[in-house]
Amino acid sequence: MLATYRRLLGGNPALTRLLAGEFVSGIGDWLYLVALLIVVYAESESALLLGIIGAARILPYVLLSVPAGIVVDRFERRLVLLVTDVGRGLLMLVLAGLVVVDGPIWMIVAASIAAACLSTFFGPAIAALLPELVDESDLAPANGAWATLDSLGYIIGPAVAGFLIAAGGLALAFLLNAVSFAVVAVVLWRLPARSSAAGAAPVEPTPDAASPAGWGQLARPLVGPLVLDAAGSLVLGGLGVLTVVLAVDVLGAGEAATGYLNAATGVGGVVAGIAGGALVARGLGLPLVVGGAVAALGVAWVGFAGSLLTAMLALGIGVAGILLLDVANTTLVQRTVPDAIRGRALGVVQTSSAIFYSAGSLLLPVLATGIGVAPTMVGSAIVLALGTGAALVLSARGMEPSALDPERAAVIRLPIFAGLPPGRLEAVARAMEPLDAPAGQVVVREGAAADRFYVIADGTYAVTQRRAGTERELRRLGPGDVFGEIGLIERSPRTATVTAVSGGRLLALDGAAFLELVGSGPGLGTRLLDLYRGAIGR
Repeated sequence: MLATYRRLLGGNPALTRLLAGEFVSGIGDWLYLVALLIVVYAESESALLLGIIGAARILPYVLLSVPAGIVVDRFERRLVLLVTDVGRGLLMLVLAGLVVVDGPIWMIVAASIAAACLSTFFGPAIAALLPELVDESDLAPANGAWATLDSLGYIIGPAVAGFLIAAGGLALAFLLNAVSFAVVAVVLWRLPARSSAAGAAPVEPTPDAASPAGWGQLARPLVGPLVLDAAGSLVLGGLGVLTVVLAVDVLGAGEAATGYLNAATGVGGVVAGIAGGALVARGLGLPLVVGGAVAALGVAWVGFAGSLLTAMLALGIGVAGILLLDVANTTLVQRTVPDAIRGRALGVVQTSSAIFYSAGSLLLPVLATGIGVAPTMVGSAIVLALGTGAALVLSARGMEPSALDPERAAVIRLPIFAGLPPGRLEAVARAMEPLDAPAGQVVVREGAAADRFYVIADGTYAVTQRRAGTERELRRLGPGDVFGEIGLIERSPRTATVTAVSGGRLLALDGAAFLELVGSGPGLGTRLLDLYRGAIGR
């Protein structure tokens, strides 16, 4: 299990830097939230205003998640994260200043709502960015690593906040969160850009990302994930509120026990993240069954727990199962939704999650008061089991990662592409179109417009150039060689003619996708241009 994460993080420094930066930012977020609630209550002494703050953190996710997903699809995801993180960092500085000067409470509330609005971009952006950084087979461990770090942030952030608040450092809490955003901004700035090839204009978004037709493509792949997410969010939202009822009314352990129960949910999240990523990497069917069973059993057990320790154990198990389902569900969406509309898909899921989380927060406490905690928890377990079963039936096609055929797999291993983000390279390999090239066929003609990049899968090809009315052969190419790069990178007509000498096979990549690939790895454009200038031995 741990070997999976060592291989993933050790071989992918870009992913490691991103997760580490966002982990620091996640700790800062939880630290900030605790400090914010204390500041608002201390300044206003109003429980109603605290409720408004809580609602204000959820409402932007309901209203803005889909627009955020559209933005994520239209612009470079790295830059979306960068801009919103910088914006949140600046707002933290504003909040710190307001605390220091004892500013008006309405300005503190307004700044916190603005920060919540910017936060809605984070989920769709990072979940859409991960498939660009890892192979499809590594999506699950990457999602598991992120879920683990997110849960650790949930544990560490409030603890740090408690220490700072005890020392009288409320303003420092906001400043530290601003610093965390600065850290992640530096990390994002250093990640490879998506489409910044030297000498090339930015690649326009695909029509699907900007047209209403893109929404139609979401219906089928999102039905199963939405059903599963609705079940998990409904129960998770209810559990977040029921911890108070369990601690005070059911167990009689006092208000302090609420903290212990919340800590158990954080530990359950860490376990789910570590185990889930490795488990989901082997396919989604088994993790969904295991996650659904563990979640249902743990949640049902919560209703019958007779002691604080038992309740903590049951709650940790139940939350671990729910978050295992979440890791599998995120991976399912990433696998089945096309890249051009993945951001909006994740925005739809985030909107649904916020709605059902809020519904659970309202509904489950009412049910627990009316019919009892045990029946409410058993009913919640049934909801989880039904949601898991529906997802298994509705999303059967996306349960296993699709393997690359040998021709496309060979492209990923070519030395010329060494150092590129694995996820981006795999996506490009999948987008390549296989072409048969009979002997004598002219694949590229000198002087023609450059429209495609080619990788030779099989056969021999002659590269010729006309000078002073004479056709001169420059070189011969074979399997593993590439051509068509110069005209695309330099935005010029074809500089030579390429003809199939023997029958063979080619993999062709559209010019816009090729330029995007060049922009994803530093130095790739130079290496390609130097291929036939003696800089790289052949």
